[in-house]
Amino acid sequence: MKVITSVIMLFSMMTLPACNTVKGLGQDIESVGEAGDRAI
Repeated sequence: MKVITSVIMLFSMMTLPACNTVKGLGQDIESVGEAGDRAI
């Protein structure tokens, strides 16, 4: 039981920050696109 709990906690710790990173990457790409629109 402790092993399963540990694996779930480890998996959660690894995947939750990844969501933040992907979201930040999307925002960066969007801001680059908006800057390109303003330049044109």
